[in-house]
Amino acid sequence: MSFVIAAPSMVTAAATELASIGSAMGAANAAAATHTTEILTAAADEISAAIAAAFSTHAQGYQALSAQVASFHEQFVRTLATGGNLYASAEVANASPLQPVLDLINAPTQALLGRPLIGDGTNGTAPGQAGGAGGLLWGNGGNGAPGGAGQRGGNGGSAGLLGNGGSGGLGGSGAPGGAGGNGGALFGNGGAGGAGGAAAEAGGYGGNGGIGGNAGLIGTGGAGGAGGLGATGTSGNPGPVAEVAQAATGADGTTNFTDPATPGQTGSPGTVPGETGGNGGMGGTSNAGSSPGFNQGGAGGAGGTGGLGARGGTGGEGGFATTVSLGEARGGTGGTGGTGGAGAQGGDGGDGGGAGAGAFGSVQAGTLILGGNGGDGGTGGIGAAGGKGGTGGFASAGGQPTDVAGSGGNGGTGGVGATGGTGGAGGHGGAGGRGGFVFGDGGHGGIGGGAGDGGAGALGGTGGTGGTGGSTSGRGGNGGTGGNGGVGGDGGDGGIGGDGGAGGAGGLFGNAGGYGAGGGAGSGGAAGGGGAAGAGGAGGAGGVLTGLAGTNGQVGADGAVGAAGRAGQPG
Repeated sequence: MSFVIAAPSMVTAAATELASIGSAMGAANAAAATHTTEILTAAADEISAAIAAAFSTHAQGYQALSAQVASFHEQFVRTLATGGNLYASAEVANASPLQPVLDLINAPTQALLGRPLIGDGTNGTAPGQAGGAGGLLWGNGGNGAPGGAGQRGGNGGSAGLLGNGGSGGLGGSGAPGGAGGNGGALFGNGGAGGAGGAAAEAGGYGGNGGIGGNAGLIGTGGAGGAGGLGATGTSGNPGPVAEVAQAATGADGTTNFTDPATPGQTGSPGTVPGETGGNGGMGGTSNAGSSPGFNQGGAGGAGGTGGLGARGGTGGEGGFATTVSLGEARGGTGGTGGTGGAGAQGGDGGDGGGAGAGAFGSVQAGTLILGGNGGDGGTGGIGAAGGKGGTGGFASAGGQPTDVAGSGGNGGTGGVGATGGTGGAGGHGGAGGRGGFVFGDGGHGGIGGGAGDGGAGALGGTGGTGGTGGSTSGRGGNGGTGGNGGVGGDGGDGGIGGDGGAGGAGGLFGNAGGYGAGGGAGSGGAAGGGGAAGAGGAGGAGGVLTGLAGTNGQVGADGAVGAAGRAGQPG
């Protein structure tokens, strides 16, 4: 007795393709008929007419034969399509009576053990769900479902006595792949492990590949899953955060009638993200009254360091110095601005203290009246600009002394650019499954995942602007020098490639599986550029009649370029 095996879907598809071929041939014949069945004579003689008639007759015969072929083709296509439909109907009719029988057979084991006696296991549908086990007697394990973000892939279901294990699901971002299911105890191959998920976050590691399933008595072990790709390292400078508070201001210096006055105290540092550094305290005033001598105002206190992402505090103003006798009066130097927190600008320098003599118009006056210099701007946080230099203090006298205003403070140095992050390591390849105990090769190990490249170094911060020189009735103060640009950040190192998975052991009559290839190393990140130099401050105005204006400050230097990152190691 002979048997026929047919696939109804393939028969139906073949009929559709044959119908398309017939349509194309019909269109070609119709196009050719216009130009071949009625050929014009080349001349009015009998020979030309005979030749044209012969060709036309031949073309008409071809068209008649083509019509017969098209009719046969149409009948053949109809017969083939009808046969496909009959096969499909027979398959449905035969399956319907057998399904209740199969359900009846599987009911006891499904109720007791949660798996059928005959039939394939179900594939996982929810993220990370494992595939169902195959039938105890016969059936393949179901495939595990891919994991969601950061979730492990589902394991493949194992077969029973006869059948292949299901494949493990793909790991979610940065998560390992699912393990392959074991093959049938008597005969069947292990399922392949799922590939590890690629890292999603900058510098993240790729997930490891799932291990391949083991074979039973006879069969090949499943291949290990490939490791996931590591991600490129972080790049770019951090940014400032919203200000939440300001730390306490430093205490002011005390006023003395002896030289010198006491300085202001440093502002408190910011201790939480977004807390601005406290301002420096004001320098004390030196007021010598009618006593001759040297009178020095107290220096302003330095600004406090800013918290994470917060600006540094402003330096305190220098103290005022006065004299009404023959002597010197020098204003206090402004305090240095506080260093900015990561990603935030440095604090501005404090203004220099003023100096005066003769109580602003008295005929008595000191011999040398000097305004205090402005404080230097604070250094910028990572990748941020330096603070502006403070304004020089003014100088004023009632008599004819030498009075010179204070110079502006230097601009703060720009912050160093952030170093690029190290590239993420590639995931390790999964180990291959063991081959059958008696006969079968071990599964091949999975390929290691490629490592991520190092992140690019960030741009250094811009130098702060120099402070403006102080004004006076005599010589104006010089402008402060602009701050130097920050050094560019170094590029991040490339990540390490994932190791290839070990091959599975072979059976009694079988070979061990091969090791998987290691993942490629990540490239080093590019170096960050140096920050731009700060502009010099403007010179202070001199006196209207005899005073000279101060000179403008010099421009700072551009920051140096950072170093490129190093390449990682291959797996």
